[in-house]
Amino acid sequence: MTEQESGGLARLRRAADHTQETFVKAFRQESARLGVAAAVSVRQLRRWESETPPPLPHPGQQAVLEAIFGIPLAEMGFDVPGHRVTVAAPISDAGEVKRRTFVADAGALAAAAPLPAAPGPRIGTADLGRLRERLDGLYQTDHTAGSVPASTQAERIESEITRALSSASYTSGVGRELQTMLAELHGHRAWYGYDGGRIVEGRAACMEGLAAAQLVDNPLLQVSVLETLVLLAVKAGRSWEAASAVENAYRLATQAGAGATVLLVIALRDANVATHAGDLSGARRALSRAVSYQRRADGDTDMPNWAKFVGPFEVDYATADMYVRADQPKRAVPFLRAAVRGIGGGLARNSASYRVKLADVLLAAGEVDEACAEVGGVLDTWGGIASPRLLGKVHDFQRAAGVVDSPTARECVARIRETV
Repeated sequence: MTEQESGGLARLRRAADHTQETFVKAFRQESARLGVAAAVSVRQLRRWESETPPPLPHPGQQAVLEAIFGIPLAEMGFDVPGHRVTVAAPISDAGEVKRRTFVADAGALAAAAPLPAAPGPRIGTADLGRLRERLDGLYQTDHTAGSVPASTQAERIESEITRALSSASYTSGVGRELQTMLAELHGHRAWYGYDGGRIVEGRAACMEGLAAAQLVDNPLLQVSVLETLVLLAVKAGRSWEAASAVENAYRLATQAGAGATVLLVIALRDANVATHAGDLSGARRALSRAVSYQRRADGDTDMPNWAKFVGPFEVDYATADMYVRADQPKRAVPFLRAAVRGIGGGLARNSASYRVKLADVLLAAGEVDEACAEVGGVLDTWGGIASPRLLGKVHDFQRAAGVVDSPTARECVARIRETV
């Protein structure tokens, strides 16, 4: 503690996990919530914290300070004249006290403000770093090994975070980050629900994720949940919900000043909705926007983890999906081949899914040998990926190939049966 920050207000500010700069921002936000015309600068805050006695805040500033800390101005170290002293008393008291009152003992409020009521282990920034590393690792697990092992890891992390929020001690900043991580975990669980065919569970996780992201005021986190909700809503046949999710995702991304990569993800979900609704003109418009965003994506310097999977191969895949929906499999083939070539080895689950999709389209186009070769490539690495959605796609191909009168098809079906 420095000599210049030795007053009661400085101690309260630090206990609430604020620097002088972040406190000024919090003061401005609280002033807006209260509808009070009051502001403070870093320079004025320094005077309040360092001078003895500190300069008296004007009435508007007093209202904001008391709202932030939950204690009367006099208990912050200010010399307050009698006509501006606020006291702790029941708000329904019919006595002579007419000034603003507090509902609890001011000293107790000051001591408890930055920490949860329940005692427990202290959670600090180092603990957050370890949790963040494990949380970010879920993407890698899901992309390389599938949603089944990723879901198991996510359950452990979620249990630790909820336990910490319920019983540990932490500053307000750490608590906010823990809640942000919990919102992200809900988003992960939503995806695992989609990948596992558990649509009801996935939608429930989306609702939890949206609520949690709103509570921490993180619009891009809301967008990440909404883009998964689009997939779940399409799968559930709720086209109106999927379209609404896309619209809200665009709105939130625009408000947050999101980069081209985030907008690219939304445009692809927009194309997905239009394709499944049979609106091929709408799908082409959404894909045109996606191409435009993709051209600008290289300029993104800071993008959220959930958007890093996207690339030109996703645009190619979505274009192929549109042609499949239009019953033009031969036109879809070159786009799927490009998607398979472009996806790279880091996204093993999606790469396998793309190859099975290409095999489906090749089979529909009469290219039986090439279709079976693609599925064979997937089966070569089958043991390393646990994804119910991918498993379902392979079984769909097995059924389709089972009615083809071809030695290659029969051999492929037999190998699927043995491997899967």
